Order: sequence, then C-alpha cells, then structure tokens
Amino acid sequence: MPKTSARLLSLLSLLQARRDWPGALLAERLDVSPRTVRRDVDRLRELGYPVVAMKGPDGGYRLDAGTELPPLLFDDEQAVALAVALQIATTTGAGIEEAAARALNTVRQVLPARLRHRVDTLRVTAVDRPAIRPEPQVDSDVLMAIGAAVHGREVLRFDYSPVSGPVRATVGTSEGCEGTPAAPPGSAAPPGSAAPSGAAAPPAPPRGTPPQTPRHSDPPPPRRVEPHHLVTWGRRWYLVAWDLDRDDWRTFRADRITPRTPTGPRFPPRELPGGSVAAFITARFRGIGATQGPDGVGGWPCRGEVILSLPAAEVLRHTREGIVEELGPDRCRVVLGSWSWPGLAAAIGRFDADIEVIGPPELASAFAHLATRYAAAGQPRAAPNP
Repeated sequence: MPKTSARLLSLLSLLQARRDWPGALLAERLDVSPRTVRRDVDRLRELGYPVVAMKGPDGGYRLDAGTELPPLLFDDEQAVALAVALQIATTTGAGIEEAAARALNTVRQVLPARLRHRVDTLRVTAVDRPAIRPEPQVDSDVLMAIGAAVHGREVLRFDYSPVSGPVRATVGTSEGCEGTPAAPPGSAAPPGSAAPSGAAAPPAPPRGTPPQTPRHSDPPPPRRVEPHHLVTWGRRWYLVAWDLDRDDWRTFRADRITPRTPTGPRFPPRELPGGSVAAFITARFRGIGATQGPDGVGGWPCRGEVILSLPAAEVLRHTREGIVEELGPDRCRVVLGSWSWPGLAAAIGRFDADIEVIGPPELASAFAHLATRYAAAGQPRAAPNP
C-alpha cells in the first residue's frame, strides 16, 4: 500500500477514536509534520469525510457528522462484533430484518480475508420462541421518533391504539403493559390489570332483550408523556415515561404508538423508581411496585422456602432466580418466588426430589392442593357407555 494511503487510514482511525485531536498530537502519532497533517486532512475532506478544524492556541481537528455516510474504519474486534449483531438482528422486533441482511453482506464484502473467515465460521441462527400469533413489529421510524424525544428530553404526544385481537392477561398498569408476561391462571391479578385469559365471561342478557346498538365515541385524546427510556423485553419494545395526565410512571408498547408532531417543551429528567430502568421494568412486569427485594425474589407476590434432597449445584443449573444454599452433599435450601402459590409449588415440584416445606403455610397448602388434583388426574377414566 502506498505510504500516503496508509497514513490516511491511520489518520482516519485516530479521528474516529476520540472527539478532538490537537494538530501537534496528530503529527506526533503519525510521525509527520503539522503541514503533512493539514494536507492529509484536505485529502480526507475530498473523499467525503467531514473533518472540522478547531480554532485555538494549538488548533486541532474533529471528525464531524456529515450529510452522507462516508466509508468507515473498524478494528478487528469491532468488525466481528458488528457482523454478529447483524446476524441476530432478526430477533429485535424492529422490522429491520432485510436491512440487517443487506448490511451484513456489505460488511462481509469489505472484510479482510482473516476476518471474513472468522465471521463465516460463526454463523448464528436466530430462532424466535413459538407463538400463538406473530409478535407485532415496530416501524423503525417510530423507534427513531421515540428515541429522539428521549434523547432531547422533549414531551412526546402520541396516539395509543387499542389491543388488536383477543385480550391477553396483563400485569402492572393497564395503559402500558398489555403485552407483558401474564400471571398464571388462578393467581390474583394486580390492581388495574386486565382480566386473565380464561376468566369468567360476563353473563348474557336475558332472552328477548333487544340488542344494544354500540355508541360511537370520540377518539381518545393523545397521550402526553415525558419519555425517559426505550427498552426491549421479550422481543417487544416499550417506552418508559412519566404520564403527564395521570401523574404517574407508565410503560407503553411501542408497536401501538403513533407519534404526533411537533414534540412538546423540554423537561428536566425525573428520578426513575427502583434506581435503574432494569429494576423498574422487571418490577413493573411482575405486577408489583417499582422496587425489588435485595435477594432477587422478594418482589414476587408469593415467596416460599423449602429443603430439597438434591445437591445445590444441580439445583443451581435450573434456577435463574432465587437463593440456593448448600446444606450437605445431597440437601439444599431453596427460596423462590412466583405469581401464585400453586405456581410456586409446581415450579419446586419439577426438581423431582423429596421436599420439606419450611414456609409459609400457604405453600404447604398449595402442595396439598396439587397432590389432590394430580391424584385425581392419575385415576383411570370410566369407559363411556355404549
């Protein structure tokens, strides 16, 4: 490679590594004179790179944002990370699958042979969880509009469409968590949540009652929120925001948001309950308050403690949340949480080991209830009459 071209690539790499570069420091790193640095900067500008000169006693340069996307320079680790990220982009739910595939093909074509081999040997197959119905896709323009409002700390106005299709069980607030994991049947739904799937339907009107003509109401007014975070949970996108009309924190599904323009005034950021967006969103989707117990299981509505006749190491392999304490070679104490007492008893029963219930009494009653139900299910059915 000619010396000038190699030096231009080195200069471009340095400009991408940090925001501002004094001219003298660039000349020292490239082992050239300040005059050569100025000529190389002019060459980069001719190639479309928006290099801005900074005024001051020492002067300097900055790679600024331009109107077009110029060629980029990545180191080896960045190139491999970009290729892997593009391969799993199909699981984001952002509707960018085709664009990600084209971007991956573009990146692969310009990779050096040694990096192309590394990327080709790491082929990732992104497989979504089976679903009864396809997960909703979010328009990338909607995500960009929400992200811009979050970044600019500007009040966001949007229309919030109703849930299409059958209503699913929800947790947390009814405004924003329609798509969150549902509580198991039989558990108590938190206040403000939708009725669980399988709940009793309202009674039918008496025979002979004339049909009621639905009344068409005006569309609801747009929501006004202070957007704080755009998050993903279970392949869905959510907006965490302070609802100005309801004076409370809410989570909104991004696939149901239609932003309105222009945005509202800027706002000072509020402190998110729970200390972090991860703690807040996890607690909200569990249908509890914004804080969580320090042991990682205290936030569940039902929390129990048992002793299992299994090694602690074996239990830990199948427990993502909770506390597992070794009591001996084949005994351990386990503290877990769940939506309901029967659900917690069933989760503990899957370990297929002797169980000693430490507490509370509701957990022991749940085990007895499941034992009766399972015993009845194991009885042979009587043959139907011919």
